[in-house]
Amino acid sequence: MGRVIVLGSINVDLETTVGAYPKPGEKVVGHSLSRYAGGKGANQAVAARRGGSEVVMVGAVGDDDAGRASLNRLFAQGIKLQVERIPLVPTGHAIILSDGHTNAIIVLPGANAKVGPNPLRPIRGLGEGDLLLTQLETPVDTVADAVRYARRYGARVMVNLAPWADLPADVIAAADPLVLPAADLPRLEASGVRPASLVVLRGKEGLEWDGQRFTGEVVPADQVADTVGAADALIGTLASAIVQGADKASAARAALAAAADSVRHAGAQPDPRL
Repeated sequence: MGRVIVLGSINVDLETTVGAYPKPGEKVVGHSLSRYAGGKGANQAVAARRGGSEVVMVGAVGDDDAGRASLNRLFAQGIKLQVERIPLVPTGHAIILSDGHTNAIIVLPGANAKVGPNPLRPIRGLGEGDLLLTQLETPVDTVADAVRYARRYGARVMVNLAPWADLPADVIAAADPLVLPAADLPRLEASGVRPASLVVLRGKEGLEWDGQRFTGEVVPADQVADTVGAADALIGTLASAIVQGADKASAARAALAAAADSVRHAGAQPDPRL
């Protein structure tokens, strides 16, 4: 069985709940402050590992307490690390406001913006059976280089096109699958570029994979603790199922179940406090 190699962001999430989001110039009082492990890359790596796959995390953190805490937690999850520690640059952070139903997020890239070219070169034995999973919270040029490098060695590529960025056409075409929220589908269609396969995330309505719709559990509102990271749980689990040879239906069901489980706990990862 191959590995899931995750190139992506490693963040510390600072999350607070508010009665209502502030308007420009307005001050509101938060009701709590929690420090959680986060970052799309790390979230998806943890989900893939929980799905039973061998996982390698590729990225960067600062040479600070937040970076050390993040790496220690990933290592404790059984994730192999190819993570650079960047001096004089802080570990990435996300500031999350939640009103109990939705969330607003400010991302401070920090060391994630310093992931340099050729990030997969240290990965030994990269090839068929492996899957590269990446997102867009690290530099676009770095992501493009990694996708091309992985394909050169026969690895499958899965790209979570979030947050939206204009990727080179060959990178989009290599994605199998490309994963994006339904709101961004018109932008992809306008580009005229088609990925090898396409997964569209439709929230409570499930997901669509190359036109085939899959639905999962809709979690009752009174059981929803936090929606942050639900899509990452879905994507990491989907990658894990793919690398283990699951068919589309089985992979989609496992991914949707992971997303449903994710919203029942605070933070983007299970037991995420740092």
